[in-house]
Amino acid sequence: MRIRSFIIAYALVLAILLFADRRPTPVSQNRYSHVIDLTGMPGDAALNAGLLNGAQPPAPASDSHTRIVAPDALIPGTWTAGQIPAERLIAPLVVMDLNVADRKAPAASSQISLDDIAAWESQHGAIPQGAVVAIRHAGVGHGLPSVAVPISADAAQFLMDARYTTGFAIETQADFTTDRPLARQIALHGNYVVEGATRLTALPATGSLIIVAPAKDKKSRVGVRVLAMVK
Repeated sequence: MRIRSFIIAYALVLAILLFADRRPTPVSQNRYSHVIDLTGMPGDAALNAGLLNGAQPPAPASDSHTRIVAPDALIPGTWTAGQIPAERLIAPLVVMDLNVADRKAPAASSQISLDDIAAWESQHGAIPQGAVVAIRHAGVGHGLPSVAVPISADAAQFLMDARYTTGFAIETQADFTTDRPLARQIALHGNYVVEGATRLTALPATGSLIIVAPAKDKKSRVGVRVLAMVK
């Protein structure tokens, strides 16, 4: 009798455990709420604004006016667009503002400085390791000079050495003839530059994820699709 009672009790416990195991688990909330396409196409207002200071649009090899400048464009023999490791094309995205109206010195008005990075990190926390840094021009179209990347050499060096950035995204077209030493450092660190990015004004300063999708191409400067996943 006791054995029968034990078997019945054991069967009930087993049934309860199996039932509990089959209950649907709560679906975790998606970390990102929406996606913003940062790719510039012909006619985009943001792209046109970025070209007001004299930068030339890319060659019509692609419908996209947003391009990736691979390290090979800066130092031949390094990664071409198609050779950039895939894990470097998906990264945390941070956005810094270049507020031209707040700057009195003309030379400083065109570049993010170390002080700007320190101020950004004091407000938002340290830049995530391996991030892509987007530079948003609050003064695009107000006579900014053409630059390779609107960031000073020492600030870029800090980001690449201390924060291990994988790339930069800018709204204008990059002119690498203006600062060859900086261009070489970008290439030597395996960083790339996304030029002609749009809709940066729709992005928060931090918390997004960028996806850069160049074609598997041996060229060094090609059209690219850029998406930002935003919380």
